[in-house]
Amino acid sequence: MKIDILTLFPEMFSPLETSIMGRAKKDGKIEINVINIRDYSTDKHKKCDDYTFGGGPGMLMMPQPIYDAVTAIEGYEKAHKIYMSPKGRVFSQGLSRQYAKNYDHLIILCGHYEGVDQRIIDLLIDEEISIGDYVLTGGELPAMVVVDAISRHIEGVLHSSD
Repeated sequence: MKIDILTLFPEMFSPLETSIMGRAKKDGKIEINVINIRDYSTDKHKKCDDYTFGGGPGMLMMPQPIYDAVTAIEGYEKAHKIYMSPKGRVFSQGLSRQYAKNYDHLIILCGHYEGVDQRIIDLLIDEEISIGDYVLTGGELPAMVVVDAISRHIEGVLHSSD
């Protein structure tokens, strides 16, 4: 399985390089690519946030860098695209099994600030997923939870899956 993770903070994903996940990557059981959304910003300062259009509090992730990052991924059209969101469908063991069984390629978008511009969700995202009834500072930790749970169902990652 190929998993592309889009984030503003790629350095947070070092745990996926160790232990069982690191071994699964090394053995070619799972391919995990962490993509820095800032690399796709057209702003000279690599800015990726902007004020909300309604004038509310907080900032949103701008659509342009996210759109360009997603569309730069080979095969993005056929990939299942997930946005980690506290208002999404609650992630479960059954859902992790379903992802591992039904998809060869996942793209996971990690939100930050007050979230992402709704146009990105409408245009690119297939599903919003939450790992629980609480709000975190970003989607990076939830993305790691999802990747770890899914990997348990990929043949050869563990001696026993489940």
